[in-house]
Amino acid sequence: MNKTGTAMLALVLLGAYLWNNNGPSAENQTAPRNQTSATHETNKPSGASVIADAFTRRLENAPVEAEGRVLKVLPDDNQGSRHQRFLLDTGFNHTVLVAHNIDLAPRIENLQRGDSVRFKGDYEWNAKGGVVHWTHRDPSGRHADGWLEHKGQRYQ
Repeated sequence: MNKTGTAMLALVLLGAYLWNNNGPSAENQTAPRNQTSATHETNKPSGASVIADAFTRRLENAPVEAEGRVLKVLPDDNQGSRHQRFLLDTGFNHTVLVAHNIDLAPRIENLQRGDSVRFKGDYEWNAKGGVVHWTHRDPSGRHADGWLEHKGQRYQ
């Protein structure tokens, strides 16, 4: 990344930090999806800022929950466990690869560019933006369950 790109990324992250810590008061914000407590949810960083922070800090095995727009549907990875793969724009001009294990969870049928997908899983850093995996239930019950949501349907 060149100096201009690095400076822009730093400004975006600073803006996200300031927005999350000094933004509008709780009564001026719309309620997040599935909100149970206004006080609990208003101090929670957005999914996009969590992803951007995980990328900046080069995190591995970081639990994340966010939403993105499909940029590209990729061919399935059929090496070992089969994975449905697609690229999501999660905001802040950031993309992640979603690798959804279709041996353990149903695939999203008819996934199209531009579709919105919410997800919960683990983030793994890489230089291209990172990978989100564990978007399914753990059959052994030792790992937190993840999921994908597309057009009102949950896949796990």
